[in-house]
Amino acid sequence: MKQYLYSAALLILAAGCASLSPQDRLTVNDKKINKIIAQMTLEEKVEMLHSKTNMSSEGVPRLGIQDIKYTDGPFGIREENGDGFRSLGWTLDSATYFPTGSALAATWSKEMAYKNGWAMGKEGRLRGKDIILGPAINIQRLPVGGRTYEYLSEDPVLSARLSVEYTKGSQDAGTAVCLKHYALNNQETDRGSVDVIADERTMREIYLKPFEAAVKEGGAMCVMPAYNKVNGFYCSENAHLNNEILRDEWGFKGMTVSDWGGTHSTMGAALGGLCVQMTGDNYFGQALIDSVRNGALDEAVVDAKVREILRLRFAIDPVPEDVANTIMTSQPETQKIAYEIAQKSIVLLKNEVGNLPIAKDVKKIAVIGQNAVLTTAAGGIGAGVKTLYEISPLEGIQARAEKAGVEVVYAPGYKNYQMRMGWGRPSAGPVNPLVANSIDEPADPALLAEAVALAKDADMVIFFGGTNKSIETEGSDRKNIDLPCGQNEVIKALYEANPNVATVLISGGPTDLRFLEPYSPSIVQGWWNGLEGGTALAEVLFGDIAPSGKLPFTFPKKLEDSPAYALGNFGQNASEDLFTLMYRLDATGYTREQIQEYIANLPAPESHYTEGIFVGYRWFETKEVPVMYAFGHGLSYVDFEYGPLTCKHKKDKFYVTFELKNLGDMEADEVAQLYVKRIDSAVERPLKELEAFDRITLKGGETKKVTLEFPVSELAHWDNETNEWVLEHGKLEILVGSASNDIRQTIATEI
Repeated sequence: MKQYLYSAALLILAAGCASLSPQDRLTVNDKKINKIIAQMTLEEKVEMLHSKTNMSSEGVPRLGIQDIKYTDGPFGIREENGDGFRSLGWTLDSATYFPTGSALAATWSKEMAYKNGWAMGKEGRLRGKDIILGPAINIQRLPVGGRTYEYLSEDPVLSARLSVEYTKGSQDAGTAVCLKHYALNNQETDRGSVDVIADERTMREIYLKPFEAAVKEGGAMCVMPAYNKVNGFYCSENAHLNNEILRDEWGFKGMTVSDWGGTHSTMGAALGGLCVQMTGDNYFGQALIDSVRNGALDEAVVDAKVREILRLRFAIDPVPEDVANTIMTSQPETQKIAYEIAQKSIVLLKNEVGNLPIAKDVKKIAVIGQNAVLTTAAGGIGAGVKTLYEISPLEGIQARAEKAGVEVVYAPGYKNYQMRMGWGRPSAGPVNPLVANSIDEPADPALLAEAVALAKDADMVIFFGGTNKSIETEGSDRKNIDLPCGQNEVIKALYEANPNVATVLISGGPTDLRFLEPYSPSIVQGWWNGLEGGTALAEVLFGDIAPSGKLPFTFPKKLEDSPAYALGNFGQNASEDLFTLMYRLDATGYTREQIQEYIANLPAPESHYTEGIFVGYRWFETKEVPVMYAFGHGLSYVDFEYGPLTCKHKKDKFYVTFELKNLGDMEADEVAQLYVKRIDSAVERPLKELEAFDRITLKGGETKKVTLEFPVSELAHWDNETNEWVLEHGKLEILVGSASNDIRQTIATEI
């Protein structure tokens, strides 16, 4: 069993091919592969280029080449499923539920990203999988984005560094990653047909950077073209993205696989760089064979696709059927990693009167809000995890409070909004009295009265607000970032009953906190934080560990301040979602005939990225737009002192060194962030840009010397006129601090 947890082929490659680039290591078996291709019929080749099942594609049975088996990620190995992604009801496929993408990014930890990838890769091996469909590394352009929770950050450098480590970790454990969704898949609204219009500089400097790093540095073996179009061409047949950039410039040697239902043509996809159609064979089946037979397509194009697939197949050992799925997928070792990530992800947004950590004299806590008890491993549209267990925030608080002799009482406080669905047709009416009829339903008077009564009788109130997996979900974007179901009304009433309030937000993306903020002396961002999320949260609230997460995206004061909204370049007149139409009849209630007609007539809106490189904090700081909480923000229970900076420039890298001191009396982590500001640049640039960061653990009173480094090449910009990277020489300022708006030390230098 143990020998299949790691890929023997990968270990051999790593030992014998150390001088090769991460991508060139995939080519070491090309002579063997070419001999195999020479023995294959055209029909056998094409059979490899489309789905075999919902989650596999064909090998070469006659030649002993095993199928390729895929599994959904990126925050847990998905349970075995059949048609319509319905569970097959297996007993050993419960996997570890890891913190979702925005929570992982909130750790700002390359170590945690590697561990997350490694643990996913290990569980993938236990399930007999070859490819994890993840990490999901698109930039969080929109606060309302339905997959903000799954993606990493609004910043390309933070996303790139974490993507590289996640990729290395998974593939070191023997399971290939499939980077998704390549590229510019930044909205769920009309994602199956929207045409993203963006200039080359915007693409290169912001949206492609995480993919480039994961390919070139991480050695990613598989890439998934996204549903959307980019500058007029679907990603599954976008030769500029897939051939010119991915393969020719970045040197990608692996395979591409379409998003499920994201293939739109035979010749376009064949010449545009797609290897595998998922799912179905209407394009990469008989139509592809006919195209070769009638001379429209050179068989060498098919051979190249087969070669790229076989490179991955030879790099990733297939797990024998009698070995896979013989023990529980979720294991203590991987559960511990999920727990560790959760501990490091929790962000203390505000602690105005210091009522966190919970004071020793607090003997009764009123926990209010359904988000304290709702599970987050599954729900909505898209990937979820059949987790072995999930510690809710309330369970975590109760367990920790019991040790301290603290009484905990609970009330739901507000109704919960749920997506209504049932296999084949939408379900009618509320599921239970605690389910709202609409997302903007006001607070229920009876629930509110119950919550206020508990608050008055408690020493402290912990209010749980935020969203859920029905509100933030694949397939649709939020209409706004308001707190749903009357939560603002509830927090105001709680504060008036007992001002000793702490709010914990359970969500994947930002929420509008303008109303809540005055009524909550302390605010914590708790995320969808994995199977041990409740345990980790309780440890932070009670002060067993210091909060150390940092925001991976900006919390705007209001949605209209964010760039896409401020410029009016995001429309929300959405049609039905392509994936939902094709694979989730339970969410539509349509017949297959109705769906086919609907897909044939999907609208083709355009989304113009007129904000260019001014995404997230780049926009807010450059345009001097005030925010609620800045990119990189996160408080601790201690203060940190940053010493003066020294800057050295050698071997094409900058090295910035300073001393960091923990001024408190408990161990705590600080994330030191380095930004670069150009002085008198001839090129339009943001006020400053993140270039390096590090997470440092310091004991109470301890001082450490810290060095942050970054390559000079990171300071280059893409010139749309010459179509190349250009390094502008001149003066610049290095800024180091605790958040994008909390700079502690600066130093001038130049290139």
